[in-house]
Amino acid sequence: MIAMQLLGSLGLLIYGMRMMSEALQKMAGPQLRHILARMTSNRLTGMLTGMLVTCAVQSSSATTVMTVSFVSAGLLTLAQAISVIMGANIGTTMTAWIMSLGYSVDLTSIVYPAFLLGMVLIYKKRHRFVGDFLFGTAFMFLSLVMLSAAGKALDLEHSEAVISFFASFDTSSHLTILAFLGIGTLITCIVQSSAAVMAITILLCSTGVLPIYLGIALVMGENIGTTATANLVALGANTQARRAALAHLLFNVFGVVWVLIVFYPFVDMVCRMVGYEVAAPLSGPGGDTMGLALKTAGSAGTASVPMVLAMFHTCFNITNTAILLGFVPQIERVVCWLLPDKQEEKKEDFSLKYIQFNLVQTPEISVLQAQKETAAFGQRVAQMFAMVRQLFGETGAKQFAERYAQIAHEEELTDNIEAEIARYLDKVSNGHLSDDTKQKIRQMMREISELESIGDACYKLARTLHRKQESGKHFVQQQNEQLQALMALCDEALAQMNTVMRGRRDDHDIRETYRIEKGINELRLHLKTENARAVNDHEYDYVVGTLFVDMVNELEQLGDYVVNVVEARFGK
Repeated sequence: MIAMQLLGSLGLLIYGMRMMSEALQKMAGPQLRHILARMTSNRLTGMLTGMLVTCAVQSSSATTVMTVSFVSAGLLTLAQAISVIMGANIGTTMTAWIMSLGYSVDLTSIVYPAFLLGMVLIYKKRHRFVGDFLFGTAFMFLSLVMLSAAGKALDLEHSEAVISFFASFDTSSHLTILAFLGIGTLITCIVQSSAAVMAITILLCSTGVLPIYLGIALVMGENIGTTATANLVALGANTQARRAALAHLLFNVFGVVWVLIVFYPFVDMVCRMVGYEVAAPLSGPGGDTMGLALKTAGSAGTASVPMVLAMFHTCFNITNTAILLGFVPQIERVVCWLLPDKQEEKKEDFSLKYIQFNLVQTPEISVLQAQKETAAFGQRVAQMFAMVRQLFGETGAKQFAERYAQIAHEEELTDNIEAEIARYLDKVSNGHLSDDTKQKIRQMMREISELESIGDACYKLARTLHRKQESGKHFVQQQNEQLQALMALCDEALAQMNTVMRGRRDDHDIRETYRIEKGINELRLHLKTENARAVNDHEYDYVVGTLFVDMVNELEQLGDYVVNVVEARFGK
């Protein structure tokens, strides 16, 4: 039963931490996104941002995955991401201090009121994320109380078998330290939660059966094991994202290496900082004398053992960051050397540039990736229209056929891009989303539909020109000039659309798009009237006039699709 209580408490701890982290990300998601997206190349600013964001969401894995996603989406350079990850390693030490508090103070008096208040807020739609946060926090502290109770029930400090087992390890040997470091790394990789492993470590050290040196070795292993999350997430991402995840691993491995070199002096310094008396390292395997020494060491300062582990975690990450912050360019060169660009990534073909399906972690990151991909879609259809303008000016049959085939291929790609973005947004919409995020997804669904319609309009224009080419007919000089003027207005409309899609909508005025659309509509009416007069006056035959009107109508329709995209972006 005690074993079940321990496992259940660990499960509750992991669930509570995750629930609390997700609630914080949902409450502060837009702010976190804009803070990271506007990151400058200043290493110190990047480090502080990573630290503050991790303290806010209480998860270095969430911050690291978020950073990897931004690198994949092209919002952060690799150098910026490395500094953010360094800060995340400092911010994650807050979790150790919270757990230290949970072990040192009886929090049952606030846990149950937090459950009650959280339940009330969850049923109030407006404050449901605050309620989720309170629930997650209450679960986390309740699990710590349960772990502490289970630890006392185990009564390990009076178990001769357990004491003898841990006494068999020579704490003065670096091989023992390395073994426990490896155990900490392996367990953290398996359970994917450094918080759970930290809780086990605090439990064992608090009972006095696990020497503080071995407990700190486990904490060092947790630092390496926690990098597995980002590296697993980045496996199917682009090269830059994998480099960011690898930099996280190298950062922690380097820290562990230098700490191992000065292990005992460094640990003793940390213990003195919190007033913890460390017994002399035991110098040989097993025996009653060693068991007695362990008991004495355990009873000397068990109340401050969680503080020792939290302080070591903090000192380790702050010192490591202080050492490496000045070597970000060198770290960047190392990971670029270890993970060179792949040739296939440079090929020009259909592939989503910013969206990585395996990087769907939080709604804010997912929506941001989709927005970047939608903006890239807008650029693509603008380039497709530029191909139509080139086709309009082609005179050679071979060049015309090649350009027409290229436009037809692009039209197929626009269909695929729309379908892939829609599939991604549908996947994101299955999660628990805020009303603001739901609205953004609806807007993007409308945007990609209208962008695909622009691609269709471009293909229809190309087909009309293809019909003209096959018929052997030609537009007169006046018709060519009129169509060029109308195309220029459509080009302007597309450029304005892409400007709006790339930036923040608050920085733009939708009236500019309406002005261009008004110009397109007025010119269209004028050209149709002129065409009717010219056909009646036999300036050119009826077939040429029909082809001309088809071009004019399709260009005007393209302008309407552009307006629809901009209106969707503005939420109209």
